[in-house]
Amino acid sequence: MDDTGPMLNKDSIDMKVFLIGDQLRQRMHKDKVIKDRRHHLRTYPNCFVGRELVDWLFESEEVEDRPSAVCCMQVLMAHNIVHHVSDEHKDFKDAKLFYRFRRDDGTYTLNYGVRMFLRGQRIFEKLHKQNSPMMRARGDDTSVYELVFLGFQLVTWLLWESEATNREDATQLCQRMFDHYIIRNISPADQFLDRNLVYFFHLDFQQDYLVTDLVPGMRTVRPNPTRESHIILRKHLLSGRFDFSCFLMANPTKEIVLRRNSMSNSSTSSTSNGYWNALLNLSSSPPPMLYMPRSVLKRPVSVEELLMAGAPFLKKTLTVLGDAVGWGFVVRGAQPCHIQAVDPSGPAATAGMKVCQFVVSVNGHNVLSLDYRTLSNLILTGPSTIVLEVMEDMV
Repeated sequence: MDDTGPMLNKDSIDMKVFLIGDQLRQRMHKDKVIKDRRHHLRTYPNCFVGRELVDWLFESEEVEDRPSAVCCMQVLMAHNIVHHVSDEHKDFKDAKLFYRFRRDDGTYTLNYGVRMFLRGQRIFEKLHKQNSPMMRARGDDTSVYELVFLGFQLVTWLLWESEATNREDATQLCQRMFDHYIIRNISPADQFLDRNLVYFFHLDFQQDYLVTDLVPGMRTVRPNPTRESHIILRKHLLSGRFDFSCFLMANPTKEIVLRRNSMSNSSTSSTSNGYWNALLNLSSSPPPMLYMPRSVLKRPVSVEELLMAGAPFLKKTLTVLGDAVGWGFVVRGAQPCHIQAVDPSGPAATAGMKVCQFVVSVNGHNVLSLDYRTLSNLILTGPSTIVLEVMEDMV
């Protein structure tokens, strides 16, 4: 494997530990290792017992012995990802002690680097969920680069998905991801450019890690089941199995030039949708018009009407456990915000969320005075498990 990208800095290494820890946290939630527990008449939500976790890791064949499990969990504690519920113990112990992931109790420090990591992860997951044709193999006469994309295509996609308001903002967002080693380019460069240059994601957020990956060189009972990462840059000799209608000639001293073969435009357009055609043609043209979808509400409702005594609204509490993609719902409006859409197969639908519900609070914070952009940012930068109070019309 040939990785021609730059070495990861310390923050990026910490982000890899963060990713491994978050994947472990999701597996523990799935297997009910993390749950609400009681001790001395007090309830500790979303926590786990040190000894039970070591048992689970050993029985799952992620570690070869109990000291290895303790060593891996100590790495997570050292990076402030896991902590003792009352912070009395600074080391992880194979004992009947309660521990918790800071993302589950909202105490993880969301510094600028972590926020950029989470945003880059969300963009990566959205691209793969859409199976975007933007990310694909490109090559020249001697080598192929897998799952790469052009800079101007990512900028246009961010505009299309309302991740940015204009092209300049989208380019600045890409530059911030570039500075934090979330995306890199093939040829050496110190900045992101909204041009026909080839970029790739430095971290494969879909790669499955074992807890032993936290400690370099640690032996594991079973091999890592994940596929080999396709995001790390790799070169392959062409053997006739690749058929490119367009390819990129990369020269370290010159700008990368887009070339096309003699295939007819009709054959290319027959396999492309309108979005992809627009994406190819927007390198120098204005971005597409963005619009706000029509509200699903039958009529506008004010905060005063929601809180009025005897009003026909029913309050519900929903606990939504986010997955690698997100929570599966969209909020719109302002004062109060409402649920505009719910993914039928997402975590929000599983928790009982419905369209037209009004959002009253998020993790105990009243949000009735916020607009949907502020509320969305509050959710995106908070813990993956969110507790929402919503009100729905009973009429």
